[in-house]
Amino acid sequence: MTESPPTDHAGAGDTADEPSAGDTADGPSADGDGPDDTDYDVPPDATPVDCEYCGRPFESDGLLALHRWRVHESALTDEQRSAYEEAYEAESGQLQRFRLKALAVLVLLYFGLLMVYAVV
Repeated sequence: MTESPPTDHAGAGDTADEPSAGDTADGPSADGDGPDDTDYDVPPDATPVDCEYCGRPFESDGLLALHRWRVHESALTDEQRSAYEEAYEAESGQLQRFRLKALAVLVLLYFGLLMVYAVV
């Protein structure tokens, strides 16, 4: 899923230096209490999983569980906490495999360039 960039809804009296209600220095509040008028680009044939707290669509239940923990942690049920733990473990394994593959590519590239340099 792709997320379209947020649109600027600043009125004539608003300035960029004054945050609106529910905003923090980093943008809209991360606790889900602030207004979220972001439009999401969801393909028509996709069946997204929507967050019951803020309505944001996600591609899978795992991504939704990770989002809930990060943004709505104080409102989670025990079932949602266990879903987060499962999603975190699955993502941790994927990240570990990616790191190993990236390291292997860097090592091969290093030794490949070393051999090319030795020949030239």
